[in-house]
Amino acid sequence: MLQVEQILQERYQLQRQLGRTAAGRQTWLALDLQTQEFVTVKLLAFSPQMQWEELKLFEREAQVLQALDRPQIPRYRDYFSIDQALGGGVPWFGLVQDYIPGHSLQELLEQGQHFSEKQVRQIAIEVLEILIYLHELSPPVLHRDIKPSNLILGEDKRVYLVDFGAVQAQAAVTGVTFTVVGTSGYAPLEQFWGRAVPASDLYALGATLIHLLTGVSPAELPQKDSKIQFADRVSINRNFVNWIETMTEIAVEKRFAQARLALEMLKSNQGWTKLKSKGQPLLRKLYKPSYTRIQLERSPTELEIVIPELGFNLSSHNANGVGCSGLFIGYFIFALTTAISRHWPGLGLLFIVLVLVRFAIASGQRTTLRLGRDSLELKRQLWGWTYIRHQEDLNQVFGVFLQGRQAVKIMIQTPVTTYYLGRSLGNQEAAWLAQEIQHWLNYRSE
Repeated sequence: MLQVEQILQERYQLQRQLGRTAAGRQTWLALDLQTQEFVTVKLLAFSPQMQWEELKLFEREAQVLQALDRPQIPRYRDYFSIDQALGGGVPWFGLVQDYIPGHSLQELLEQGQHFSEKQVRQIAIEVLEILIYLHELSPPVLHRDIKPSNLILGEDKRVYLVDFGAVQAQAAVTGVTFTVVGTSGYAPLEQFWGRAVPASDLYALGATLIHLLTGVSPAELPQKDSKIQFADRVSINRNFVNWIETMTEIAVEKRFAQARLALEMLKSNQGWTKLKSKGQPLLRKLYKPSYTRIQLERSPTELEIVIPELGFNLSSHNANGVGCSGLFIGYFIFALTTAISRHWPGLGLLFIVLVLVRFAIASGQRTTLRLGRDSLELKRQLWGWTYIRHQEDLNQVFGVFLQGRQAVKIMIQTPVTTYYLGRSLGNQEAAWLAQEIQHWLNYRSE
């Protein structure tokens, strides 16, 4: 039996037990006698009652951690085994990581701490940045057990993601059996079906944020249509509520497709709005702005939208439809060209040529979005030549978003792809165009 002050591998002196599970795992705070630093030692007892999958998960955790290099993930240090004589009659396997001084969010909740909206937003941002790193590895790494007890608020006030015991390197499990893991209330439905995807970690993060905001475990909150009901228990920005609701959609295709997109949406705060869902009309009809150069044609079977590039935005408008930025840019280019030509005539001529080429390219670009009854086609063209073309099943589209404040982009989201329309649309222009796209989605589903 392992005891306090016992030395493992002639190096790690056990100080105190941090936790244990019924599956035979123990976590200890230990002193590394070689470096005189505190470390965390996770131990797994290989008993006859243990499922073989438990050892596979433990080994996978060690393998994955060796390849990770992120400050807010405790660094891998060592992996070893202990023979039966030292381990009380059963062999043990050990995993050593950096020790993070601090408290888990679960401990803080149990101590009665209340988390403000600002604190929860910051926690969300830090965890999403960790998930972006994990999910964009090749192959993607899925944590699969995000919850308050696995998030440590360090003494340096940073949030750390710990316990990779349920980790999955996505490509490594294709076509093979594996243990279903996760914690009830935090793990989404598809994870219990053995179909975890990056959006599964986003669900778990969203459920964790709900716990922090309400002080109640998501498993204990009421549900409606399998969705966690929490909005009536908090007093926070409505956009933040919408964002968390999107994170915790029961259908994986309705969540944000990637952690990077979720972070982008969260940081834009007031700059994005999810339009009404199918079958629900907008509060008021928006009309085509008089200044827009966007071409829109609708028939019973097709909606076609053509968005021309505006060169250097010489025809761009602000939220009130008043041209301003293009005139300023034109004056700036003229003044800069004059100054260069006065001192370096040859350089000035080259600069003029480059400006004209850039303007010609920008002026010849256009984006065409064609929506049919069941299909989406997006083309980007330069003077009639198509250099990008995407096609998508329209049934896969589950969200139309506005992003930005002064210079707005429209985002059409599917489970795997986000399509962007417009680089610097005015507020009225973008809202009108997004409305027309949403109306088409509503119309073709009737």
